Amino acid sequence: MTLFRSLVPLLACVSVAQAQIPAFAATSRVPPAKGEQIAVLAGGCFWGVDAVFKHVKGVSGVVSGYSGGGAATARYGVVSTGMTGHAESVQITYDPSQISYGELLRIFFSVAHDPTQLNRQGPDVGSQYRSAIFYANEAEKETARAYIDQLNKAHVFSRPIVTQVAPFEHFYPAEEYHQNYLARHPDQPYIVFNDLPKVQRLQQQFPALYKQ
Repeated sequence: MTLFRSLVPLLACVSVAQAQIPAFAATSRVPPAKGEQIAVLAGGCFWGVDAVFKHVKGVSGVVSGYSGGGAATARYGVVSTGMTGHAESVQITYDPSQISYGELLRIFFSVAHDPTQLNRQGPDVGSQYRSAIFYANEAEKETARAYIDQLNKAHVFSRPIVTQVAPFEHFYPAEEYHQNYLARHPDQPYIVFNDLPKVQRLQQQFPALYKQ
């Protein structure tokens, strides 16, 4: 995304998942790890994904950053070229006794982004805005792949899910001015038309998981 956008393209290009999707139906054969865990997800501009998960019960921290590429190119100006392998991502610290990995993915698919858009998300275009799940272990990998298969077979979306399921290697925090961006800039036009509606849908669709 760019820091400033005209209003017309925003109105024309907003595209996010609109409906709450079914819960993950299967049970992983791999026991989940105990204690505080970290999930790394990419779903377009990290401002909105960050804002959504900051309002989820059981989540203690969210950091915007870059994953999928190397340390030397983990800078916004370079990532924005779409040539680094990085995706704008969020690192989510959560308590699995309060919210499961599958529930995080349900929110990710339902309100945080549109998983059917390939290498773009609404007005933002490029591989750095791709939909991706960076799994850290076999349980996450199995859950992500099985959930995507479940949703595709049920035709929950009008188009196939294109979310990449890739092994996690590194996460690099983004520049400070990108952190907690929605809370710091609630009146910025991009935020108003793209990201505030995501937080509102989280509250409407998942009231039991929503926190102020």
